[in-house]
Amino acid sequence: MKSIENNFDDPNVNDLLVKHFKELRSVSPEGSTHVLDIPGLKDPSIKFWSLWDGDKLVGCGALKSLESEHGEFKSIRVADKYRKSGMGEKIISHLIDQAKQIGIKKLSIETGAGDFFAPARKLFKKFGFEECKPFAHYKEDPNSCYYSLNI
Repeated sequence: MKSIENNFDDPNVNDLLVKHFKELRSVSPEGSTHVLDIPGLKDPSIKFWSLWDGDKLVGCGALKSLESEHGEFKSIRVADKYRKSGMGEKIISHLIDQAKQIGIKKLSIETGAGDFFAPARKLFKKFGFEECKPFAHYKEDPNSCYYSLNI
């Protein structure tokens, strides 16, 4: 599996991200949607990777620097044809490895509280993420769940 950094202009990556934005916005109440669009992902505080199996896009994920040793996962998405095949674990493992390489000691994530987000919550817990209070700019919200992991 190879990873490519910041390749937003690749049509496959662009299509996956647009689908991700639309789907998350459709299942999250207004005011509780924290997904970043492509311009948001291009912020200098964010590193973004797409992961590939040969020439097939497996998925993507991003790491936002919050503080010198605290990062946040953003826009983790597995391409539909790779769902339920363990690729979500590979993406998260890749992001954790990248975080360690740049000196991140704590990772956090916000995800939805609804049924649609249950697989994501289960996956984060599998990696040892534990529920936490809202971090960074987030506020208490019954539609959001917050997790963190010391690495």
